[in-house]
Amino acid sequence: MRWLVGWSSIAASFGTAGRVSGQSSGQSSGQAFGQGGYGQGGGYGDSGAPLRGGLADAAHPDDPGADAERTVHPVGAQLLWGDPDPLWAVGDWRPDEIRTVTADPADPFTRLAVLGCCGATDAELRRALYAARGGALRHLTQWSGSYTAVVQAGRRITVLGDLAGARPVFYTPWASGTAYATAALPLADLIEAQLDIGHLAALLACPDSPEALGDGTPYAGVRRIPPGHALILREGSREITGYEQVASLAVAAPEADAERAVEGVREALVDAVRARLTAPRHAPDTLPPYDPGPVPGMGPADRRAARGAPAPGVGADLSGGSASATLALLAAGLPGAPGTLLSPAGARLLAVTFNDLATPQGREAELERARVIAADPRLHHVVVAAAAEALPYAELDGPLTDEPGPSLVFAARERRRLAAGSADHFTGHGARQVLDAHPARMADLLMDRRRRHLLRPVAALARSASASGTSGESLLVPLTVYSAARRLARTSYRAGMEAAAARLREGGVTERSSGPVDASLAALTWSRPGPAAGWLTGEALAEVSIRLTAAAGRPPLSLRPGEARARSLLARHAADHRVFEQAVEVRSQRLHAPFLDNQVVRAARALPESLRVQPGARAAILRSVLSSAGVREFPPGWGATDREPNETATRLGLRAALNGLLDLFESPLLADAGLIEARVVRQALLDAADGRPVPLDGLAELVSMELWLGRLLARRGTCWTGTSAARRRAVPEGVPVHRPALS
Repeated sequence: MRWLVGWSSIAASFGTAGRVSGQSSGQSSGQAFGQGGYGQGGGYGDSGAPLRGGLADAAHPDDPGADAERTVHPVGAQLLWGDPDPLWAVGDWRPDEIRTVTADPADPFTRLAVLGCCGATDAELRRALYAARGGALRHLTQWSGSYTAVVQAGRRITVLGDLAGARPVFYTPWASGTAYATAALPLADLIEAQLDIGHLAALLACPDSPEALGDGTPYAGVRRIPPGHALILREGSREITGYEQVASLAVAAPEADAERAVEGVREALVDAVRARLTAPRHAPDTLPPYDPGPVPGMGPADRRAARGAPAPGVGADLSGGSASATLALLAAGLPGAPGTLLSPAGARLLAVTFNDLATPQGREAELERARVIAADPRLHHVVVAAAAEALPYAELDGPLTDEPGPSLVFAARERRRLAAGSADHFTGHGARQVLDAHPARMADLLMDRRRRHLLRPVAALARSASASGTSGESLLVPLTVYSAARRLARTSYRAGMEAAAARLREGGVTERSSGPVDASLAALTWSRPGPAAGWLTGEALAEVSIRLTAAAGRPPLSLRPGEARARSLLARHAADHRVFEQAVEVRSQRLHAPFLDNQVVRAARALPESLRVQPGARAAILRSVLSSAGVREFPPGWGATDREPNETATRLGLRAALNGLLDLFESPLLADAGLIEARVVRQALLDAADGRPVPLDGLAELVSMELWLGRLLARRGTCWTGTSAARRRAVPEGVPVHRPALS
C-alpha cells in the first residue's frame, strides 16, 4: 500500500524532521528511502544516521521540542520535505510517481508535491503552484491522470482530494496540530484509535448514503474530506473547502450541447490514457523464481502468471464490455506509445480476458465479443481460465486493506486474472457510475419540465418487464415509474432523510428487486437501506436512523435528487475500487482506472441529463470516442448492459466454502460489537447455499467486514517507529463487547 503522510503544527520550530545527517532544517533528504510500506528498514540518511525529529511523541504534547529523540516517523518513509511541516511518502512508489517543484530557489517554503500518475509538465506544475499560492486550487486538479497534490506556501499546507473519491485524504487532531494522510490506518495507528462501531453500522445499513456515513471512517477520531474538497492547514488549524463550482439551486442551468459534451468526454478519456502511456515503462522489481522450462499446455505468459509476476509494459482488461474494450483499443492505437518495455512503436498491447470454467453458461456472448475485439492486430490476447479454484469465497486469506469493502471475498478471483496482466494495467472500473444516469435523474428532468425525455427510458423499462414474463404488469410500468419520479421530485431533502430514518427505526429494510423495474423504483428515493441492512440488529438500525435524522438538517451540495444520488453512488464505487486495488495488489503492478480521473469525471458531468437517461447512452458515447480514434467496426452486441456478478458462481462458491463461513460466524466480531446476531447470519448462509432468494451482495458485505475485522485485530505491526513509548497500533483493545440495554 502506498500513502503519503504529513503534519502541520502550531509552533514554527516544531521538531527537526528536515534535519537528517547534519542537514539544516527545511532541507529534505532524497536518500531517506524505505523498501516497503510497513516496518521494512528505511529511515536513514546519507551517512547511515537515523532520522532525527519529526512528529513529536503524543505522550508529551505540552513540550514537543524538549527531547528530539522522543519522536515518531513512518516506517519505510521517504522524506519529501522537512520542518516546520514535514511530508513523507511511504511504500513502493516509483521514481516518476513523485514530483516536487519549487516556485523560487530563494523561497524553499513555497513548493508543490504531486504523487501518482500526472500528465502535467514541470512548467505546468510551476504555473499551477503560483496560482495555488494565491488561493486558486482548481488548477491543480485539471491535469490528466490520477494523483494527489500537496502545496506548501509558507505555513499554509493544502492537500487536494479527487472528484470521485478514489484518492481520498484523511486527517486527525494530534499533539497540538493536525496530521493528514492518504490512508486512514496510519493515522489510526498514530492516535491508537478505537473502532467507530456507528460508522460500521452505517456502512452496512446505508452504504450508498453519505449522509449516514458523514466524514467518519472505521476509526474513531480519523476523518475524511469529501470528494471535490481540499484540506487547508494553517499552523495546525484546519479548514475544508470545495474547489469545484456548485450549480445554482434555484435555477436550472441551460442544457449543454450534447455533441460538444461528448467531444469533451472523448478528449478527457484520450488524454487520460495517453498520460499512462507516456509515463516511463516499468518491469517487475525482482525477477520471479526460476522458470523450470516448457510445461505442456502452458506458454511463457501462462507460466509467468502462475508465478505471480506481471509482464513488463502496458496491458488492459478485455472482458467483452464496452468500457474495457474502449480502453484497450485506445491504449493500443495511440501513436508512438509502445505496449511493452524496450519495444518499437506499434508493439501489441496485452489484453486479458477471464474465462470462468465453473460457470460457462451465460457469458458466451461476452467472451465472443472479447474474441472479436482481440482480433485487432494491435492486441495480444491472453485468456485466463480457471474453475472451482477461482470461485468467490474460494480463498479468504489476504492482505489487510485500509478499510472494509465487499471486494474482499472476490480478491483471490481477481488477483488470478490480474497476475496475467502487465506492470501497468488498464481497467474499466467506474464507467457505469460516471457515464450512466442514476434512475433518480428522471426526477431532475421533471423538475426542469422536460417530460418528453422520459419516454424512451420508461418504454425500455416496460419492454424489460414484458420480456421477463409479466406482460400484464408491463402496461402499468410507465405510470408507476412516472408517479415514483414525480413523488421524488416533490419530496424535499429533509423529508426524504426523515422518511429514510423512520424506515430504519420501523425495521422496513427488506426489499427484493426482481428486475430492472423494481431496481429503478427502489432507487427513486433520497436514501434507501443497503442489501445487508436486513441482518442488522434493531439497535444498530436505530443508531443509523439517528445519523440520518441529524443529517436532515445539513443540506448536501446539490438539492436535486438525481445529481445528489449520482454523486453518492460514484463516491461509494470509488471507495470500493480503492479497497479492491489494495486487496488484489500484485507486486510491481499498477491498476489504472481512467474513468475515475478528475478530467473524465468533470467532462461526464457536463453531459446533458436528457442524453444520459436514454437507453444505451454509455455505449453510444464510447462508440463515438472510438470512432474519433479510427475504430468504426464493432462486434454484434456491443454496448449490451453489463450483467451483475454471476449469481451462479457466487452460490457455487458459497457452497464450497460453507463450512469455513459457518465457522467464521460461530462467534463473529460483528456480533460482539452488537451489529448482528450470529445465528441469523448463519441461517442466511445456509439459505444462500441452498438456492433460496437471499441478497448475495449483502452477504458479501457482511463476510468482508468480518474478515477485515479479523485481519485488523490479528495484525501486530504498526506504521510508525522511533518512539520510546509502547508500539502504536490501531484498536489496541480490540472490538468493544456490546452489552444490550436492560428492557
